[in-house]
Order: sequence, then C-alpha cells, then structure tokens
Amino acid sequence: MRKTYGGTAGNIAYTLALLGIKAGVIGTVGSDFKEYEDFLKKYGVLTHYVRPIQDFYTSTAVGIIDKANNALWSFYVGADSFSDQLSINDVGDPLDFGVISPNNPKTMLKFALEYTGKKIPYMYDPGMQLPYLDGNVLKKSFTGAKIIIGNDYEVKLMEKKTGIADLNSLARHGKIIITTLGEKGSRVVGKGESFNIPAAKVSDPCDPAGAGDAYRGGFVAGYLRNLPLPVCGRMGSIASAYTVEKYGTSTHYYTISEFEVRYKENFGEKLELKVH
Repeated sequence: MRKTYGGTAGNIAYTLALLGIKAGVIGTVGSDFKEYEDFLKKYGVLTHYVRPIQDFYTSTAVGIIDKANNALWSFYVGADSFSDQLSINDVGDPLDFGVISPNNPKTMLKFALEYTGKKIPYMYDPGMQLPYLDGNVLKKSFTGAKIIIGNDYEVKLMEKKTGIADLNSLARHGKIIITTLGEKGSRVVGKGESFNIPAAKVSDPCDPAGAGDAYRGGFVAGYLRNLPLPVCGRMGSIASAYTVEKYGTSTHYYTISEFEVRYKENFGEKLELKVH
C-alpha cells in the first residue's frame, strides 16, 4: 500500500509548474491538507484560494491495482462536498486560462458559467463525473470552453448525452477537441485540422494513474505559449510518460531542460520552452 499526493487540480498544477507556468488551485480541502500544501508550494503552485473545511478529510481516491495495471477505484468525497461554495469571482489574481477537471458536479457547472461570464477561456474535462452530468449541463459547460478533452469512451458518452453526433464538429466553432487514446496516443482536432499524436516512449511503466492529468498539464503548458497544436499534444505525451514511470501521480520530477531533451529524443525536433 502506498499513499501519495494527487487529485486532478494538484496533478495538473504540478505539471504546469514543472513546465514553467504559474498555476494555482481553487477547491476545498480537509484538515489533513497541510503536508500536500507544502509540497505544492515548494514547486511554486499557488494555494491561497484553497479553503480548509474542518471535521472533514481531503477528498481521497483508493485504487486496487493488479499486476497488469487493471484498477478498481473507490472515492471518498470529503471536503469537496463544499466546493460549490467557492467562486471564480473571488479570485483576485489575473486569470489567463482555467481548467475544469472532475470534482463536485455542482462546482464544475458553476465554474464553467463563471469563466464564460468573465470571458476567460478554459479546458473542460468532465471525466469520471460524466455519469452525473446530463446533456444540458454539458452543453452549458461547452459554451465558453476553448478545449474539451476526454478519452475515447468519454467522448462517445458526451456525444450520446448531448445529442451531438460528432464532438469534433465543435472545432468549427473555434474549439479544440482532444481524444486521449492511451498507449495509442491522442487525437487533437482544431483550427480546421486533425492531428494524430503518438504516445511517448516509456522506459519502465509502473503506474498509469495520473497520466491523463499530466497530459492535460503538458498540453496546456504548450497552448499558453501559443505553440502549434501538434507540439502541445506531443508535450502532453511527454508529460504523461514521466508519471507512468513512477508510482503515484505527482512523484516524478524533471527540469525544463530534461523535458526538452526527451521531447527531441521522441519526436526528432527541437523544443524550446521559455518560462511563462
């Protein structure tokens, strides 16, 4: 049994921080968050918009994983039950971009509407909360989203729930649609083109948990630098490879220089990342 830091907000923010992007998290946590908070602060992640809820523990996922990396997950909601009390309107720092990943479904819709109202672009990633989100909620959440992401099953489920025959058709309205395909890489559709992104080479796969969050952080780190979409997708692939090689979701580490070298080794082209 291993206990490690995690959660979509922390995982994505950690990857963004490693890649030189100033990132912060907003959410509710329990009285046990201090150690994880210190870890995030160490790498430059802003945590002052995190609200502690006394008498609750921080949300926790428990996974039982076999030797073939098949996993059965259970989830303790904990302090996240109160996250819909938060508001993007209370964030005093300037916001260039938001990421809405799986958490309290009420909070996900609230943040989507607030980002849309403030004209702040965001990535919408419903993921494991899709069973609790109906078609109308999804359509409202799509409205202001610049990027919509899910694995192939999740994309099909979004299409079924919303009645949108092909989610990629939203790219005609200026959105970017990303379908992650596991070891087969990903597909990025946007700006009138479709790009098939190969998965990065993994030297010693240990634990797939957190790979999706790392991909999202890698992609956004490229997107915020205005890099071409295929480069953003490849950055997502490299970022996810690092976490697959370690147990846990934020137990890996790399410098920007190391990331650039690995990118060139995998894709044969130079990548230069300035701190954003």
